Amino acid sequence: MKKILVVEDDISIHNVIKELLKKQHYITYDAYSGTEALLLLEKEKYDLILLDLMLPAMNGEEIIEKVKDTPIIILSAKISSEDKVNCLMAGANDYITKPFDSNELLARIEVQLRQKNKSSLIENLKYKDLELLNDNHTLLLNNEKINLTKTEYAILKQLLLNKTQVMAKNKLLDLISSDTDDCDESSLKVHISNIRKKIKKVSDENYVESVWGIGFKMSD
Repeated sequence: MKKILVVEDDISIHNVIKELLKKQHYITYDAYSGTEALLLLEKEKYDLILLDLMLPAMNGEEIIEKVKDTPIIILSAKISSEDKVNCLMAGANDYITKPFDSNELLARIEVQLRQKNKSSLIENLKYKDLELLNDNHTLLLNNEKINLTKTEYAILKQLLLNKTQVMAKNKLLDLISSDTDDCDESSLKVHISNIRKKIKKVSDENYVESVWGIGFKMSD
């Protein structure tokens, strides 16, 4: 059974969500503040987090930054595009505004759990001295861990899965679209540059090459 952490300080909304999830046979865990959520996250691994933004002690945005490998769906009364974009850029997987439709919430939960299951089937990807760790979205190089953002991880994963070929920019963007919402052709170059800079701190070898006019590939 899938374990879902519900982080919501409004008791009535929290109870509604909890009962909805129990009817679908999910195991629920309860946090009513940001600090309480972090304590639970230190002790237990969850399949999904439902996260309110306006929480006592520590807000939801701060929690997003601390979670690496668990899907997060935001449930918030904040409805501005800026709030939505900021949360998705920070690492949230989805954003639903309150009041929400129960069936839509359940559908979005199912989508995130399905994507997580697909990701867990992929073994660690290796190339030369690189190893991309699937369980915590970390790159291992020369026995040193390199922390990657969600978008950097998605890009490097696709390059490693297709390491024998040149990845056209539009193809690469299409392949990572299910894992991230913050990447377009202009920002792709920035993310590639950031990956190279992180690798450069550990190794002088250039692992990711640019192919002029086409896209990117793993270096030979």
